[in-house]
Amino acid sequence: MSARPRGRSLRTRLLVVVGGVFVGVCLAMALTTVLTQRAYLLDRLDQRVANAAERVQVAVRTGAGSDTDLGFPTGQGRTVGTLTARLDDDGDVMAAEVVTRDGGSRALTARQRVPLAGIKADGSSHSRTVPGLGAYRVSALDADGSLVLTGLPLGEVEGMLRNLIAVEAGVAGAGLVVAVGVCAVVVRSQLRPLGRVAATAAEVSSAPLRPGEAAALARVPERDTDPGSEAGQVGAALNRMIDHVESALAERRRSEERVRHSEERMRRFLADAGHELRTPLASIAGYAELMNRGADRVEPVLAWRRVSAESARMTGLVEDLLLLARLDDGRPLQSAEVDLAAMVAEAVWEARAAGGGHDWQLELRLDAPALVVGDEARLRQVVANLLANARAHTPAGTRVVASLETGPVSCVIRVRDDGPGIPPALLPTVFERFTRADASRARAHGSPGGSGLGLAVVAAITGAHGGRADVSSVPGRTEFSVELPAAGPLPTPSEPQPPAPSRDRSAAV
Repeated sequence: MSARPRGRSLRTRLLVVVGGVFVGVCLAMALTTVLTQRAYLLDRLDQRVANAAERVQVAVRTGAGSDTDLGFPTGQGRTVGTLTARLDDDGDVMAAEVVTRDGGSRALTARQRVPLAGIKADGSSHSRTVPGLGAYRVSALDADGSLVLTGLPLGEVEGMLRNLIAVEAGVAGAGLVVAVGVCAVVVRSQLRPLGRVAATAAEVSSAPLRPGEAAALARVPERDTDPGSEAGQVGAALNRMIDHVESALAERRRSEERVRHSEERMRRFLADAGHELRTPLASIAGYAELMNRGADRVEPVLAWRRVSAESARMTGLVEDLLLLARLDDGRPLQSAEVDLAAMVAEAVWEARAAGGGHDWQLELRLDAPALVVGDEARLRQVVANLLANARAHTPAGTRVVASLETGPVSCVIRVRDDGPGIPPALLPTVFERFTRADASRARAHGSPGGSGLGLAVVAAITGAHGGRADVSSVPGRTEFSVELPAAGPLPTPSEPQPPAPSRDRSAAV
């Protein structure tokens, strides 16, 4: 099987084009020079022919010879090869001679006279080829009724033209070699950046782009991205394309990671939800089984209380899951103006009633009305969950402070305790679903186990209201904060109002 011929490289094609253009220019210049020089030499030769013809004409006029007397000048200085002839009225040659090398003259043969016949005596120059003598430039004049013809050889002119052509050919050949060599160096130098660009493109094309194989793609060097050259423009365009490819690959990897993370969260969510639901269901099933076996083995009231408690726990878990699902789905919440000061105060009183073993305090720092627009029931759930989280994960006697701060654009609810704190490794995931801090924050004695959804509900409700939930924790100080956008400013009263007393206060509950 024959190998496929390889195409010529760009450098070779450029050199061929440059060589062809150079040869064409040289040919045009040589042809122009030769034609111009030939015309010049012929013109000078014609002048010499005309002068020689005039001298012969004068010699014929003053001479007393016969019709065959050519009137050749005698003595030295006659040009070798000069041809003179006498013509009759019909233009036929009656006599013709040529100057020989020894200074004498020799008559032309009949065969040599034939090309000289028929030339008009008008003084114009004509080119004729005389057998045995070569090419001539001839002119005929009328000398008082006698027609004389004079001619000079063209050999000198043709020799000069041949020498000129040879010189021009040599110069053109040498120039072509030099031009091709210079062009080869220049083209190679100019195409070297393009070669580096091609090498970079080949390296990028061989880079692994499959999922899970992240690799930094090569770039064209900065020196090869100069927008002032064509190769630089190609290099800059290739770099931009590589940037787009890397951005697309990075986005694809992030998308794949998000999908994997979402799948992992879903699997973990389902597993945790199943585990949380299985616990109360198992308890309910156990007590129901005991009651079916006989009321004498277990106190009916106690059994029903445990069944009710586990049912309530399971109901709360399901409600939290449904709430998170609705918030994830983007369903709108109720919207009304809510007074956070009253709501936080009521939540602290309720927390004191539920956990009397803690030191509950309320702090209000109100520089503006504590009003927000949102769902009051869900915002109450936020504060209740934060207080319940502090009660459930700190020992008895822990001081828990609920504070409210207002500003021109936001209201901030803070719940701070002096408990054991949250491990640093758990802080980034404390607002995720089914996250528990039991390992670090001691539960209050006898408190029921949490489901790990309370803080996730806090973050979801806060986000649905356009707010932000945050946490900071070190041993001896843990603080949860919820920042909500404040409601618009109240209308200005038409009459001046007396200055209101400062609403900043700190109250122990």
